[in-house]
Amino acid sequence: MAMRLTGLMSGMDTESIIQELVAAKRTKVDDTKRAQKKHQWKQEAWKSLNAQVLKLYNGALSNMRFESSFIKKTTKVSNPNVVSVITGEGAVNSVQSLQISRLAKPTYVTGGTLKGAEGDYKGSSKLTEVLADSGIDFNEEDGYGRISLTVNGETKSIVIDKDMTINGFTTALRDAGVNASFDEKNQRFFVSSKSTGLKQNFALVGGDVNGCKMLEALGISTYGATEQNYYDELINNPEKVIAGRIQTEEKNLIARKDSLVEKRDSQLDQLKSYKSLLFKDIDITKPLSDEDKIRVKERIANLKDSKNANEKAAYRDLKNWSSNYEKTTQELDDIVTNKLEATGKDQDGKDIYKIKDAYAGTIREQVQKEIAAASQIKDLYANGTLKETVANKMEGDNAMITLNGVEYVSDSNTFDINGLTLTVNATTAENEVVTITTEDDTQGIYDMVKNFIKEYNEIINQMDKLYNADAAKGYKPLTDEEKDAMSDSEVEEWEKKIKDSILRKDSTLSTVSSALKEIMMSGITINGNKMYLSSFGIETLSYFTAADNEKNAYHIDGDADDAATAGNADKLKSMIANDPDTVVSFFTKLSKDMYSKLSELMKGTEYSSSYTLYEDKKMKEDYDDYTSKIKELEKKLNAYEDQWYAKFASMESALAKMQSNASAVTSLLGG
Repeated sequence: MAMRLTGLMSGMDTESIIQELVAAKRTKVDDTKRAQKKHQWKQEAWKSLNAQVLKLYNGALSNMRFESSFIKKTTKVSNPNVVSVITGEGAVNSVQSLQISRLAKPTYVTGGTLKGAEGDYKGSSKLTEVLADSGIDFNEEDGYGRISLTVNGETKSIVIDKDMTINGFTTALRDAGVNASFDEKNQRFFVSSKSTGLKQNFALVGGDVNGCKMLEALGISTYGATEQNYYDELINNPEKVIAGRIQTEEKNLIARKDSLVEKRDSQLDQLKSYKSLLFKDIDITKPLSDEDKIRVKERIANLKDSKNANEKAAYRDLKNWSSNYEKTTQELDDIVTNKLEATGKDQDGKDIYKIKDAYAGTIREQVQKEIAAASQIKDLYANGTLKETVANKMEGDNAMITLNGVEYVSDSNTFDINGLTLTVNATTAENEVVTITTEDDTQGIYDMVKNFIKEYNEIINQMDKLYNADAAKGYKPLTDEEKDAMSDSEVEEWEKKIKDSILRKDSTLSTVSSALKEIMMSGITINGNKMYLSSFGIETLSYFTAADNEKNAYHIDGDADDAATAGNADKLKSMIANDPDTVVSFFTKLSKDMYSKLSELMKGTEYSSSYTLYEDKKMKEDYDDYTSKIKELEKKLNAYEDQWYAKFASMESALAKMQSNASAVTSLLGG
């Protein structure tokens, strides 16, 4: 804004004069801004109230329309320390007896303590260090051993090489299907099944003699029934073992291939994000020509050498992408080139894969080597050359319970039986019988009704408070100048007075409030009898007892949380216990009536959105109109102000000329 110097010649306070002259027009701007602010507060009041109603509509009302919502069961147990119960929808009223004879357990191996010749081992220590300290020095021709892990009928091999570390070994075990870790503080390996049950019992064995020695050196060698059965199966059923191993490998390879294809496609989609940097004028949906490859290569080099930080970062991201994509494609190429072959198409036109005969032959040869070694390994355990118990192994087990005289077995400690989910935590004492009682959840039904009444009361009290609010006569939204002259607390109190009265005597509010009250007061016919909320001990307080703006709120007789009616007889609970069908029928119909009425009131129109009680679209348009009107008034005000400044400037200019002429005349006269 240009600097204005006024009153220099006239000596008049033209600034004040002009501000007084434009004050009347500025009042129009301020009044329009006040009207817009008041309109905004009205929008906010309706938005808040609408959210309350919508919460009731989508929550309690929506659920209570259906009788199934009232079908609630609860289950109690005589000894909650040994079993916990979740009651499902299909549970029936019953009294059942339970005994728990066994809990499900995981298989757990606690390794022996490792002590190195030169100190304790770390996760980064190589396995060859452990072997050397144990007096084992395999040369590379003999290999460092093969270990087999069998879990739930599937066997995976782990080949130990000279570079494998302790951490690398535990990772290989986890990938093969068990939990594994190395405790550096206690210098022990810990291996366990990933879940409970007999099916999760695993055999961790040597695939050859060196593998057995490796397990012994690592302190995790066991030779119990599970391990002996593994070797016996190799010796007695070699073809079955070979077929199973090939089938497992085929399944795992196909799953891995599918995973890699998905990963590769995702990485290719990621590459498209670099189109603007690398593929300008190049159709990336087609194979790149030699010329295109040269252009892309040049652009990558430009990114690498760029001094722009964003382009440098893009180059680093692209380099990481390239490395990851190369690993993905290399592994995928190895699988589809060397291990799997397509044998046809499925109904969706996708290739069907099976394991290649050559790769299956490789697996067969390896298993045959293990078969040849199995007898030798058994003999070495029998004559004591290999130690049978280096580690402590606890075999996994299934849980077993007896419910109503019938035995049930589970590989976990959870049983789903006839609508109940039982989780057993401990075995029962000898001759102890746990009683499980399932019955109607009268408290649950009561809580549903009580919650509905509570939410309704909050809404109707708020509506009455807003509609009956005191008039804010003489109060208008404050201008910035008026706020500056008041304290923050004074401003807050002033604005609260206006906001509290913003929906006073509002016609839309009256329509909604009256509709809700009418439904709550109306009778509902149940089995030929007209019933009201009062039939269930739910009524409003007397006019003189109820607090202001709470005269339409309902109270439940006997409600311990309601001081006004806590001492009355609890008629609602009594009726739920003795005649639940009537209670459910009444509140289902009441909820449907109110839900339907609110659906009608919140129906979208030309002026309102769906699920909205007030004309939100119209109010938004009105707010925008205020904004346009304020801009136009401010434009006119500025023009009017500039006009007066121009007039006073002309006056000052004329006075200056007059003074100049007078001085000239005086000079000529010798004054």
